[in-house]
Amino acid sequence: MGGVNIKSDEWDGVNDRAGWRARRRSVTKPLGAEKLGATVYEIEPGQRTFPYHWHNAIEEMCVVLSGEPTLRDPSGERRLKEGDVAVFCRGERGAHQLRNDTSEPVRVLMVSTQAEVEIAVYPDSDKIGAMARPIGDGAPVRVLVQGTPDVGYYDGEE
Repeated sequence: MGGVNIKSDEWDGVNDRAGWRARRRSVTKPLGAEKLGATVYEIEPGQRTFPYHWHNAIEEMCVVLSGEPTLRDPSGERRLKEGDVAVFCRGERGAHQLRNDTSEPVRVLMVSTQAEVEIAVYPDSDKIGAMARPIGDGAPVRVLVQGTPDVGYYDGEE
């Protein structure tokens, strides 16, 4: 299998939504990883990666490759610097968001465990996201729900 250089400027995706602009490159997919995920993100000045969230099934780790991102977690906000590492455990105590408050791009490596089924919670927007990752190369199935729907187990069943 070929290699991946985390310092290259080759990207396989971009989020171009205002406030959330970032480029990304999968590190582990091209290498054939099955239980480990890793992606390099380059966050533009004034932008964020993802909404503030936490996971139920996976853990994540952030390694700052360049720049000084601001990390928001349950303890508050703090500026990280090149070489800093942060770990986001499963559950509410692992909630996190990265933001670039500087005038230069920020580059981070996000490493995570992988799960076939994941539930993520987005407390700022009162959303829950469910994802089922198929074994193999299929696209994941994702569902996002906002609010607090309350449906009985047998509702809609005959």
